[in-house]
Amino acid sequence: MTLATSPWHIVKQSTLHGTGVFALRDIPAGTRIIEYGGKRITPEQADALHPVNPDDPFHTFFFSLTSGKVIDGGDKGNDARWINHSCGPNCEAQEGTSGKRVYIVALQDIPAGEELFYDYGLVMEGRITKKLKQEYLCLCGTPNCRGTMLALPKKKKAATGKN
Repeated sequence: MTLATSPWHIVKQSTLHGTGVFALRDIPAGTRIIEYGGKRITPEQADALHPVNPDDPFHTFFFSLTSGKVIDGGDKGNDARWINHSCGPNCEAQEGTSGKRVYIVALQDIPAGEELFYDYGLVMEGRITKKLKQEYLCLCGTPNCRGTMLALPKKKKAATGKN
């Protein structure tokens, strides 16, 4: 296998949470590391499958697309499903122009051996309660950690009366 065709990553035990994905070699910023793989299903099918694991009901491999479909990384998925969440990520998920594919892309240069993270920014319908935040607890420990994997609404800035 040549350097051009060898994978950018390796899957192994994470010190943060369960299984993780790590840079196998130095990854330059802007690199498309891996596509998020899995079976395409409807939101209704995803709801019917939830919880996938009753012992850990808030852990899934679902990835929602703007097309309305969901990628089920637990069915025909690949290594991308093991990338952990961080509020201070070194990668981001980018949806392809077709609205059918998602790629994990390096936000910065990532040295070999470093764990890959992206911000899940999970969107929930209804009010975000303390209980819901706790159910989707974030373990990243970064300085800007919001304490949850959920996307939180932006706080409104108070009016100062100055122009």
